[in-house]
Amino acid sequence: MTRSHPLPRLEDVAAADLRDHCRAAVTSGQRMQMAYAWFPGREDSAPEVRYLVHSGTAPLRIWRCRSDGRLPSLAAISPLLSWYEREMADLSGLKFDDSPDPGPLVLLPGAAISRPPLRSGVAPVIQYEPQAPSLPELSGPTSGYVQLLPFGPVRADVLESAQFDFYYLGEAILHYHPQLFFKHRGMEKRFEGLSPELGVVLAERVSGIGSVAHSLAYCQALEAASECEVPARGSVLRLVLAELERLYNHLHYLGHLSHTTTLKVGEAEGKYLEELAKQLNGRTTGHRLLRGLICPGGLRREPDLTALREDLARITGEFSQYADMLETSTTHLDRLITTGRLSRQLAFDQGATGPVERASGLDRDLRRDQPYAAYPLVVPAVPTRAAGDAHARQQVRIEETHHSIDLIVRALDVLAAGPIHTPCRIRPGSEGLGWAESPRGSLYYAVHVDAAGQLARVKIKSPSFSNWRAFAFTVHDSNMMDYAINEASFGLTIAGCDR
Repeated sequence: MTRSHPLPRLEDVAAADLRDHCRAAVTSGQRMQMAYAWFPGREDSAPEVRYLVHSGTAPLRIWRCRSDGRLPSLAAISPLLSWYEREMADLSGLKFDDSPDPGPLVLLPGAAISRPPLRSGVAPVIQYEPQAPSLPELSGPTSGYVQLLPFGPVRADVLESAQFDFYYLGEAILHYHPQLFFKHRGMEKRFEGLSPELGVVLAERVSGIGSVAHSLAYCQALEAASECEVPARGSVLRLVLAELERLYNHLHYLGHLSHTTTLKVGEAEGKYLEELAKQLNGRTTGHRLLRGLICPGGLRREPDLTALREDLARITGEFSQYADMLETSTTHLDRLITTGRLSRQLAFDQGATGPVERASGLDRDLRRDQPYAAYPLVVPAVPTRAAGDAHARQQVRIEETHHSIDLIVRALDVLAAGPIHTPCRIRPGSEGLGWAESPRGSLYYAVHVDAAGQLARVKIKSPSFSNWRAFAFTVHDSNMMDYAINEASFGLTIAGCDR
């Protein structure tokens, strides 16, 4: 039996001491990973804000700060917290003093709400009068030649909705303003009042291509809250599912990146391999996106592992040839090398995660640093690069694809007979934190259960929420012809960001 990770240490921090604590944490190399608000107790209770501090392999820490509705902004010390503060302002009604970026985030320009939607009680009334985003005014001798291109929110092909405003001169991008959250679905609010067992069905659908990672992080939060022990076989099978998800995601990524560089053969081969991986998923689990297996306490049923090794061997041989072709196609590489550079410091400050941060020299991976499931038994290799450009991001994903296949094979080698599920009795009034290293990076679920045993608050920290923020810093001073390549190289999803 393997016990899910326990709740990180909870520390009470006064509002007046927040900035000193944050400055000390950042100075020592720790990262303020996320922040969220919730309203414990009565409907009119004061909000409580939680800050998650990630310090590599050291135990995670949570700061609890009780507030009267106002808090000092920490964004000037830890810039990645800017989006979390703006999200809390929009959805929970908090105000942050001296914020360097105080505008709305989730609410579109021209939107107004009657009450914070994450408060319990009467549903808010939303009024919306569309208006253009606030963009800077340009001056100088060449300002008359600068053009404005508003792109979106409806985009070509099957791309998700977003609006991007470009100021550009010739092909050079002078300023870039992204407006996301056109498809905000209020997923965190939808968890409220559900039974913990039913919540996993919703977690699987927060971001369709991350169903395993979301359900795994959610279930591990519940297991931490209930001190539930997952059987050893169930833990190993969870690892297999997580790496199968990483496999098909990375293959899709490589095909799509080839599409943006017009490497048509590379696009076709990548999408063909992605299809092989999804067919493998279907034969193994009954679902191409691996849904319906993970539940609190382990797995619902046994996957069919009969032909898994043979299927992986076929994909391995074809992928090795494909990866070699990508890394030797000069027209493809010419479009990737130096495109969308993200420095190591920017990646840390702005909260980049997953392959994006590892391609910028940050050696972080929750599977190794904060191990869960069977990762203590089957430790993953973590590839990194230092260049921080689109090519480095491709290289990291190519290596991770090889490692994912190796991890699955190694997991099958240590898979022992035994149960895959144990009853998980969720204690009323409990709380837990769960996490997973999704194909796109670190994913966290904070779960609070009310006195009746129903979900009171579920906070989701998704990797694309972090990486969309970091992405904008690679667009300024780049050029229009490389924009699509740069965006594809980040492997972003809007559903994962907007939630």
